[in-house]
Amino acid sequence: MTNVRVRFAPSPTGALHVGGARTALFNFLFAKKYSGKFILRVEDTDQDRNQEHFLTEQLTALKWLGLHWDEGVGKEGEHGPYRQSQRLDIYNQYAQKLVDADKAYYCFLTDDELNKMKQKAQEEGKPFRVQSPYRNWSKEEALKKKQTVNPVIRFKMPDTVKTYCIKDVVRGKVEFPSDMIGDFVLTRSNGLPVYNFCCSIDDALMKISHIFRAEEHLPNTLRQLIIFESLGWTPPVYGHLSLILSTDKKKLSKREGALSCLEYKNQGYLPSALNNFLALLGWNPKDTQEVFNFSELIEKFSEKNLNPAGAVFDKNKLTWINAQHIRSMDYKAFWKVFQPLLDQNKINLSFVNTDSLKETSFHALKSSFSTLKEAVEVFRLLGYFHIDHSVQEITGWSHTKSLITLWKTELEQIKTEYLSLEDFKNIQNSIKTQLNIKGAFLFKPLRASMIGQVEGLELKAIVELIPRKTLIQRADQLFQTLH
Repeated sequence: MTNVRVRFAPSPTGALHVGGARTALFNFLFAKKYSGKFILRVEDTDQDRNQEHFLTEQLTALKWLGLHWDEGVGKEGEHGPYRQSQRLDIYNQYAQKLVDADKAYYCFLTDDELNKMKQKAQEEGKPFRVQSPYRNWSKEEALKKKQTVNPVIRFKMPDTVKTYCIKDVVRGKVEFPSDMIGDFVLTRSNGLPVYNFCCSIDDALMKISHIFRAEEHLPNTLRQLIIFESLGWTPPVYGHLSLILSTDKKKLSKREGALSCLEYKNQGYLPSALNNFLALLGWNPKDTQEVFNFSELIEKFSEKNLNPAGAVFDKNKLTWINAQHIRSMDYKAFWKVFQPLLDQNKINLSFVNTDSLKETSFHALKSSFSTLKEAVEVFRLLGYFHIDHSVQEITGWSHTKSLITLWKTELEQIKTEYLSLEDFKNIQNSIKTQLNIKGAFLFKPLRASMIGQVEGLELKAIVELIPRKTLIQRADQLFQTLH
């Protein structure tokens, strides 16, 4: 496949949520699969709802996900500008061209008149289609009235009914009878183009070859096909992606996971994991592999394996995938993304200050968390000692004070800065023998002495990470609370 050009075209009216991110991802993967171009276009003609900070957030999210565009906003190319608000003259030029060719006309219907038409159609049980009295006005009449009233420009639908057909990449053959719609608006009375018109003009002039977009856009296709045809252009190939559903098979809500991508970043998810998860919503790799890095996604992606059936968003699955991505990370890559979170939470792990300790701590603790946010809480236990309410469980045990005393005494006999795993095993066995205890009666007081809580991290995972003097101080602190 040659000359592949795809686009992602967000509107700056909100954050980039998971649905939009998946659309961007599939377009990106398709472009990379066929050595094509991924274009970023901004559809910002909705002046009432546009907010520039939303665009900034969207671009930040795309960059965080690694969905870097080859051409578009910030990377101007020969088909720019790439913001629709900067292309109004282009849209007006083509709207006028259609008026001059008698394929469109000036329409002066008021909102009140349109509402009455809709009400009448509803009362008669008929589908509403605009029947404008201005459709057959002469150009002279229309231009004269245009001097005092700003009209919309409507496309003049042919009287002959025709079936338009596309071979949808995802859904196969889809047909649209032309009498589904009446004369539709191209530009509003304020001169701004409507979505279907400017979108079609841009797709043609930017030489977009394929469009992967959400299923919700399927009803827009007929109008866009008609615009392409009226201007003598060949439409792109369309692929309408499956809906993303909640676990109860309803529209995805914020409660179920319809969050912005940057919210997932703040919750400690990796961009590689979010891409991996989103790719599996509507795409089937045709094997049992579920965990993919970016290169593998590009290599294995095929538009032929896109599924039109609704895809269920399972946040537990996302979290599991995220955990797999964390555990496969190089420790240096982990600390590169993790250190800023420690700084943000004002956690100072002053004793985890060498590459060796960073590597050891990561490999020792990575199975204890599934997100970077959880990792913050796990590593917090290394740096800060807080006696949790769960310690109350061991305060009534007759051997607890003796155990802590023995633990401290054994620690004081060690001369190295950190205990080795062998040191810990020897101390553990000594306490076990002297007090004749085992299992939870041994481990819970020891864990409370190390991290201030009786459940949680494996002792052998953390004993080599906390300085011996710190362990002694913590044992003293816990012992004081038992008096």
